[in-house]
Amino acid sequence: MYKKILISMSLDHGYGDRAIEMARALSAEGGEIFAVHVYEALQGTASTYVSEEDVEKALAHANTRIVERVENVSGVKPVLLTGHSGRALTDYATKVGADCILIGAHKPGLRDFFLGSTAARIVRHAPCSVHVLR
Repeated sequence: MYKKILISMSLDHGYGDRAIEMARALSAEGGEIFAVHVYEALQGTASTYVSEEDVEKALAHANTRIVERVENVSGVKPVLLTGHSGRALTDYATKVGADCILIGAHKPGLRDFFLGSTAARIVRHAPCSVHVLR
């Protein structure tokens, strides 16, 4: 059983309810569960066409959505991070001393056939156990 579980919560995929249920099943009595969403900034030249104000609005909206997603779920703490998803999640797991990351794997493209790119990166670099939901 795990004492600190991070659930990777992509706000545009439907793994949230299943992931929370699984985290509860894997959690030790008194364990902590964190629902973590990573806001990724626009890449490359696309970022030059978006104002800082719009970025701040999008970040605030993402924060509102992650809070709303778990506000009626007892014992789950919402967390919003910024950066690259795989790196931000593994860094945060190290920072809080997580002993498990729970992540969903979507149907990937040919390049990442067995896992999605974020799930694959987390499996390779996590400082703790990783459970992948399919």
